[in-house]
Amino acid sequence: MSNVLSALQQIPVAGLSYQEWLNVGMALHAEGYDCSVWDEWSRGDSRYHPGECERKWRTFRSGSGLIKGGTIVQMAKDRGWTPYGEGGAMDWNDSILDDGDSFTQYTAPDNWNPVQDLITYLETLFEKDDFVGYVVGDVWQDSEGRWFPSKGVCDRTAGELIASLKKHPDDLGATIGDWKPECGAWIRFNPVDGEGVKNENVTRFKFALIESDIMSIADQDAMYRKLELPIACLVHSGGKSLHAIVRVDAEDYDEYRKRVEFLYDFLSKNGVAVDKQNRNPSRLSRLPGATRNGNRQYLVATNIGRRSWTDWLDFVEGVSDELPDMVPLSSFKGNLPTLPEELIKGVLRCGHKMLISGSSKAGKSFLLMELCICIAEGKRWLKFDCKKGRVLYVNLEIDPASCIMRFMKIYEALGLEQKHMDDIVIWNLRGHAVPLDKLVPKLIRRVRDQHFDAIIIDPIYKVITGDENNASDMAAFCNQFDKICTETGCSAIYCHHHSKGAQGAKRAIDRASGSGVFARDPDAQLDMIQLDLSDDLRDNVRDGNATAWRMECSLREFENFEPVNFWFEYPVHRVDDGNLNSAAAEGSAQANLNKSGKRTSAEDRKTALDTAFDVCSDNGIAKVSDMADYAGLNPKTISRYLKEFEEEYKCENGIVVRKK
Repeated sequence: MSNVLSALQQIPVAGLSYQEWLNVGMALHAEGYDCSVWDEWSRGDSRYHPGECERKWRTFRSGSGLIKGGTIVQMAKDRGWTPYGEGGAMDWNDSILDDGDSFTQYTAPDNWNPVQDLITYLETLFEKDDFVGYVVGDVWQDSEGRWFPSKGVCDRTAGELIASLKKHPDDLGATIGDWKPECGAWIRFNPVDGEGVKNENVTRFKFALIESDIMSIADQDAMYRKLELPIACLVHSGGKSLHAIVRVDAEDYDEYRKRVEFLYDFLSKNGVAVDKQNRNPSRLSRLPGATRNGNRQYLVATNIGRRSWTDWLDFVEGVSDELPDMVPLSSFKGNLPTLPEELIKGVLRCGHKMLISGSSKAGKSFLLMELCICIAEGKRWLKFDCKKGRVLYVNLEIDPASCIMRFMKIYEALGLEQKHMDDIVIWNLRGHAVPLDKLVPKLIRRVRDQHFDAIIIDPIYKVITGDENNASDMAAFCNQFDKICTETGCSAIYCHHHSKGAQGAKRAIDRASGSGVFARDPDAQLDMIQLDLSDDLRDNVRDGNATAWRMECSLREFENFEPVNFWFEYPVHRVDDGNLNSAAAEGSAQANLNKSGKRTSAEDRKTALDTAFDVCSDNGIAKVSDMADYAGLNPKTISRYLKEFEEEYKCENGIVVRKK
């Protein structure tokens, strides 16, 4: 076993940060070990996810990175481990191998060529006729002993410098002059005009400087590579930092400022504390090839990460889009995820989306309020059991006072005790509605830590954005409901109206107004359509003002249920006991046939009424029930006929007489 592997065993993975864990993987990769070594070691942490090591491993690149085996050795030393040869005892089977300890030194390679470092730097960043600004001996010292560069040289081209360097391959000072060993030398990474070194003298805004001396050198190197910065040159400063010369490829100073601002902001959000004094394009960086207090300012690498600013932006979009990692199916073998609980039994899971669509005056708001109450009280909604929970009702349409009164009337009509009204929270936004993409962030912020199980938005036409008939607009709109579910863990439930015209001939999933995205996006789509009642069915209604409805579904998580028929008897919906099974949906072919073939004329109704009275009357008096039995009609039908022909008949308390 090598020192690297011995050291690894002394590092408890559970006590490491994510970046430290990543550094270990990069070090093992650099030393040529197999991914299985990292994976096996990582299993000692509760944060371990199968397959994650392998996915990260594939992103590591071989090269001149600073994270090598010595990183692991130093981490073990920091935790009290003593390597062999430094007082540690060896086992009989241990091998004596070089541990490649480069963690603390970070010196240039043994064959370091200072002149070649500067040549490579110049060829990477400049055109031959570009003027290069640099500072060697023109320095000054403050009262605290700190050294600072002055204007320096700015009238020599990159071509001239490269030619001189090649002429004097063993003497960097012969080209640029001698520098003070206490402070080293500097160079400007953007070309200037040869007249000065201010921002206005910069001729091309190609590069920006990234420097962070708060993190360790190893962490700087790891983060720059992890974030795939488009680094043209990476220079060790000879001090506590790496200087990353990053491609920004700006057209002018204004664009340069915006891009650097974006770059710094991105790095800050990803844990890199950047020195923001390096914003200006004429900034000095460390000149590779010089020395500083005995430490080498050397070129670590060139052209790493993405090749251009534009290419890097593609990477940034992937990092900042907050999308989850891709996961192989095999990672779930023997470790199946737990499905969310069912909020509405057989219909909707917690954290999923549900749409209720229907025509106007279907009582959709009443139905949603009933659902609020059934969730809060843990009762059955229509014919579906509800998990007891906490629900937010976002009221966008109804006057606040009317909204409250509706809830109270529904409680009373359902005959439920008001035990858990605290679990229904109402957000009255009538007159305050904003587009959904603006509302959702406010909603998420307000519901955080309130432990809601469902958020009901009624209705969505009040907050809709874009063209209702445009699929792209509506896809973006519906994505906001996904955001609600993802950010809050709640189910998102909302309602929408039918399109214009008869709906009976359409499939339930095609009745909602606008793009088909509406009905196909949610996990559960419930559609309400009014039923066309025959005379007999209409007369069976307990309340003459009640309307009959059928609910059909399209479910993603469950098997579709059989259509549910119910009555809307203000202010609640009541499941039908079978009377509506044969009823046809309004606008359907069957309903049209019923209208054309089964409706009686006024003459037929009068004849039926007269015949029934003549047969059933005794001394000019008949009972409604007897007349109904004789005619084969519902008593309510006979009563309706009597009212229609009230000029000839009088009916009181079920007793009928014919007027003289």
